[in-house]
Amino acid sequence: MSLSAALQAKLDNTITVLKSITDDYSPATFANSFGAEDMVLTDLINQYDVDIEIFSLDTGRLPAETYQLMQEVSRRYSKPVITYFPNTESVENYIRSNGPNAFYDSVELRKGCCFVRKIEPLRRAIANKKAWVTGLRREQAVTRADLPISEWDADNGLQKFSPLVEWSEDDVWEYLREQKVPYNELHDKHYPSIGCAPCTRAVSAGEDVRAGRWWWENPESKECGLHSKTPSS
Repeated sequence: MSLSAALQAKLDNTITVLKSITDDYSPATFANSFGAEDMVLTDLINQYDVDIEIFSLDTGRLPAETYQLMQEVSRRYSKPVITYFPNTESVENYIRSNGPNAFYDSVELRKGCCFVRKIEPLRRAIANKKAWVTGLRREQAVTRADLPISEWDADNGLQKFSPLVEWSEDDVWEYLREQKVPYNELHDKHYPSIGCAPCTRAVSAGEDVRAGRWWWENPESKECGLHSKTPSS
C-alpha cells in the first residue's frame, strides 16, 4: 500500500484509536451503513483483526446498490456484518397512520420514520455494549463540524468513537483506491452520501456532500437522529 505521508499519519492514528477501543471499551460495535467511510473502517477492522463487532441497519428501503455491496462484503471479509431490521408492527403502524412516503411532508414525520427504521433498531444493536464506532467526519456537514474522535453518548449510555473525523473526502478515496476496497456503485453516480433510496439523490458539482440527503429540508435538520445530541438544559 502506497499512501501519501499525510494520509499514512492519519491512518496510523485511526488504527491506534481502533485498538484502544478494544482495550478499554470492549465489547464495542461498529455501525456500518456501507458508505465510503464505513468501507474504510470495515477494511481496517478486518485487515488488522480488530475485535470490534460490525452491524448494519436494514431499513427496508435501501437502494439496490447498497444490497449489492452488502453481498460483496459478506464474500470478501471474514468478520460478519450483523443486520438489524425495524420492528414490523412499528413500520406497519407508521404507514397506516401516515402513508409510505409521509417523510416528505414534514421534518417531524421524517424523523418519525427514521425513528422506526433506524433509531429503535440501533438501540437493539448497541444494547449491552460499552462503545459504538461510526464513520462520521467533520467535513461532511455543518452538524458535524465540531465532532470529537471520542465522546460520551448520553442518549444511548455508552462511549461513541468516530476514528475518521479528521479524514478528508480525498483521504477516504485515496485509501479505498489504493487498497482496492469495494464501495457502493452510487458513489460513481454522484451520490457522496447514501441512505434510504427515497431520501437520497445525486448532487451537482459544488454542492455540499450531504446535499443529496433529505434535500427538501434545511441543512441544520439533516440528521436522522442516530447522531443527534440531546440539548443540554
